[in-house]
Amino acid sequence: MADHAPFALELRDLRKSFGKTEIIRGADLAVRPGERVAIIGPNGAGKSTLFNLISGRFAPTSGQVLLNGQRIDGKKPFEINRLGLSRSFQITNIFPKLSVFENLRCGVLWSLGYKYTFLRLLAGLHDANARAQQLMEQIHLDKKRDVLAVNLTYAEQRALEIGITIAGGANVILLDEPTAGMSRSETTRFIQLIKQVTEGRTLLTVEHDMGVVFGLADKIAVVVYGEVIAFDNPEKVRANPRVQEAYLGSAVADEQPEGH
Repeated sequence: MADHAPFALELRDLRKSFGKTEIIRGADLAVRPGERVAIIGPNGAGKSTLFNLISGRFAPTSGQVLLNGQRIDGKKPFEINRLGLSRSFQITNIFPKLSVFENLRCGVLWSLGYKYTFLRLLAGLHDANARAQQLMEQIHLDKKRDVLAVNLTYAEQRALEIGITIAGGANVILLDEPTAGMSRSETTRFIQLIKQVTEGRTLLTVEHDMGVVFGLADKIAVVVYGEVIAFDNPEKVRANPRVQEAYLGSAVADEQPEGH
């Protein structure tokens, strides 16, 4: 029966043009619930555009995007978020003048039904406070509860953003280069954090660090010139000749010392 369940996220012949320039050229992808998928590809391949189409920042020129079997192409980002998809960005997107706890509490309010009407003081919203506390412990920032977000380290700010991203209870999470700018040790810890907080959720991440890709993803989608040219487990993608030619081979070549 599980085979008949809808995909968590599905792209069907998705296309996006800006003027006469076609950026996404018939992308197809079907991600099952609970899968962790890394989207890789050369610079300019269309990865960010793909994320923008999925999350509603861009409307597709043609094709479909389905979330848990329901079409979301053409919907506004906040409508898609309420249907269960949440996204983080390359640039850290937090409230710098609020504390860690206050940032997380803001993230949970809508999902608990408070919306924009605050007839009671926030301190009295016991369910929101309890959920924010739980999230804070989950992202290992409980010792920074009252620290303003602007005073956190870069890695801590990224962890806080992950917390805000999952605060609304979305079951499909999009992370855009979550480890960019981190040291190797920070990256290693952050991979484990992402695994923990996305347990039981569907994850799509755009990532350039191949160590992160192979350490995190169940499957890898390779995007080249706006098309998904491969989608499989890391071992099969690594061995795919088209992928080696289009991406992995050139990446390895770029890392070789001069003269090799």
